[in-house]
Formats: sequence, structure tokens, C-alpha cells
Amino acid sequence: MQFLIVTLGCAKNEVDSDRMRAQLLAAGFTETLEASEADIALVNTCSFLASATEESVEATLELAEQRSEGVRACPIVMCGCVPSRYGDALVEELPEVAAFVRAEDEDGIVDVVCEVLGVTAPAASEGESMLRTVEGTSAFVKISEGCDRFCTFCAIPYIRGRYHSRPADEIVSEVSSLMEGGVREIVLIGQDTGVWGCDLGEGDTLAALLRRVADVIRPYHGWVRVLYLQPEGMTDELIATIRDVDEVLPYIDIPIQHCSARVLKSMGRSGSPEELRALFARLRSEIPGMVLRTTGMAGFPGETDEEAEELYDFIAEQEFDYCSVFAYSQEEGTRAAAMPDQIDESVKLERTQRLIDLTEQLGFAATASHVGERVRVIVDGVEETEEGPELIGHAWFQAPDSDGAVHIGWGEATVGDIVTVDLVDSFCYELVGEIVEEAR
Repeated sequence: MQFLIVTLGCAKNEVDSDRMRAQLLAAGFTETLEASEADIALVNTCSFLASATEESVEATLELAEQRSEGVRACPIVMCGCVPSRYGDALVEELPEVAAFVRAEDEDGIVDVVCEVLGVTAPAASEGESMLRTVEGTSAFVKISEGCDRFCTFCAIPYIRGRYHSRPADEIVSEVSSLMEGGVREIVLIGQDTGVWGCDLGEGDTLAALLRRVADVIRPYHGWVRVLYLQPEGMTDELIATIRDVDEVLPYIDIPIQHCSARVLKSMGRSGSPEELRALFARLRSEIPGMVLRTTGMAGFPGETDEEAEELYDFIAEQEFDYCSVFAYSQEEGTRAAAMPDQIDESVKLERTQRLIDLTEQLGFAATASHVGERVRVIVDGVEETEEGPELIGHAWFQAPDSDGAVHIGWGEATVGDIVTVDLVDSFCYELVGEIVEEAR
């Protein structure tokens, strides 16, 4: 029997979908990419923002509409954040859905699918065991679940629960399997990666985990990057590891959200412009040539014109290589949603767009600054252009699926190769490269 998986939201959801896919394949099901061919459809949902919840519901109803048109009898299972956030209330709200699976229950997806279909699980091949089904050159690996920060604007702790780290041996085993399967880049993710290990044992730190992962990927000439570090997570040990271990990329992602001490306190976060300046100055001093990514939020309740300008000036001053900007969203159940002085939508959008214009200007300039460099590039795919086939890859300073790519004229390389490239031109966040060495 065939299943279809539709994944919405962030990279963490991609990982969850991949694990469910692996379980279903190991149980003997097969995957299809077409709703018209599916015996059952899984929608892995996002509920971080109200707009994401709406998108998840719309995608589910769209599948239901296709089913009602007689394409094929195809029950729908809704998984992930929306069921985790809204629970039993969904049963009456979405009668089109056959079953709801919370994020913490996704490891039982085979039993759910079999129950919905009224079948016994097909027999898996003898000895077959899969953790992941990644086919590309980069793989996201979750090292933790949940969050203990309880930022006033964020619903994640209520959706995903309290913070808990995955055991190091489990993570390293997954990384080893991925590298053997052809992956060349590991991206460690979690809601708060910097505090990984705090709930395990003495010596379990993110820095120690990175060193173990580096040992695994070293024979493959690959690399590892880590995303979603909070300022407090930048310990001396972690800074030294990023600086001194070749396989660990000097690519640091620290979402600041804001720089105003008053706004940060209202967000339930710590920090000030002075503390952030000191942190970034130290990182740039101790890790020469590092790339810095951040996230900013515009229009948080009570944000004044002066505080909005303070954030704009801070981002302009720091010249981040990459910066994502979001307008504050009044999320049901969060403390910020009940705060007075909610900002008018038109003002939020105006402040957001102004920051986006700035960050694009900075990001385009940062991308152009790499022209003239000779770098290693992982080949991710091939695209057909008017001039013929073109290799598409990414360099160490480009996180997959978010930071642009390197476009390479056809050369002696295939997907999965790591090639040495001269960067000769740029446009927006994209770079043009020429291969100067054979693939390794």
C-alpha cells in the first residue's frame, strides 16, 4: 500500500517526516509523491505561527477535497505541531481527518496507519532497519526536543514540551548511518542547541558532541554546522571547538530577536546592546572569517519607534551575513498575546519591510565579498538551463535551503561530490563558480 507525506514548516519537521517515512518503508509500505496514487496521506503540520497553522489546515482540506472528487479513497492522518497544540478539539473541527498524531507519538506511525487502513502491517524485509531515508547531500539531525525558555511570544514549549536532549550515542549512530549513505554535510538542529546535554551527564556538552560528530565525518571529508544557538550558549569550550576543529564550520546562527534591553526583557529573554556587541566582537576576534546569521522580530507589543530604530541601527552596525526578519504574531496561549500596546498590523509590516530591505542589502554585499575566493562546494543537484546543464551546490558559508547556492558550469562532477571551485561572480544571494580540481 502506498503513502504520501506532505511536510510543512521548519527543518525539524523535515526530520520528523523522514523518520516516519523510514518506519513505514521498513514496515513494507511504499511511498508515492502523487495524491492520486496514495492509499493514505500524512500531513506533518507546523503551528509555530497562526499563519503556519492556517497553511497546515488548508493543505489538509485541499487533500480532502481531492479525495472527495473521487480521485481515490485516501484517508488523511494529521501529524505534528497542530495536533500537539490543539489536541482533541480538532476531532470536531476537522472531520475530514481520520487520525491525529501528536509530535511525541510519531514513532508509532506504523500502528496508526495500519489501524486507519484496517490492515496488518506488511512484513518488513528480514534484518531491515532504517533510521532515515535522506537521499541528498545534506541532512538535518535533531539533537534535542522541546524548549525551557518560555519566551513570551513563542508557543513551542506548549507544543513540543520541556527541553530534553537526545543521547549522544543515538545522534552519533544516526550521523554514521547518514554518512555511509552518501550525506556529506550534517546540520545539527534543535530549539536551543547550545544547552544540549544539560539534562544528561557531566561532560555532555554541545562542544563535546561536535567533536564526536567530527570524528565520524572526517574520513568522508565532510563537515558539520550547528543552528539555533542562543547567546548564552556560546561557551568558551564551544567557541574553541568551532575555531579549532576543521570539520566544524565557523558558521554561527544566533537568533537575537531584538537588541533593546527593555524589549528583550518583555520577551522573556536576556541581553542588551552592550552584551550583544561584546559577544559578536569576541566571536569575530576568536574565529577569524566566521559567518554570522541572526533573526530579528519587528512590532513586538509595546515596541516604540525609538526601539524599532535601535534594532535597525544595530543590525546595520553588525553587518550580519544573513538575517531573517519576522513580524510579531499574536499567538494564542502565549503571554505576549495578552500584553497591552499591541502594535497595529500596518506599523508591524512597515517596520518588518524596512528591516528586510536592510538585511537584503547587507546579505547581498556579504555574498559578493566571497567573489575571488577558492572554496570547497558540495554538489547538491543538476539544473537544466538555456545554456545546458548546470551544477548546483553550496559552500561552507551557505546553510542548505536558506542561504543561496553556488551555480557551476558543467564539469566533471556528480551529485554528492565535493569540488574545489573559484567563485567568479555573484547575484543577490547566489554565486557563480568554476571547478578547478577534480571531484573528491
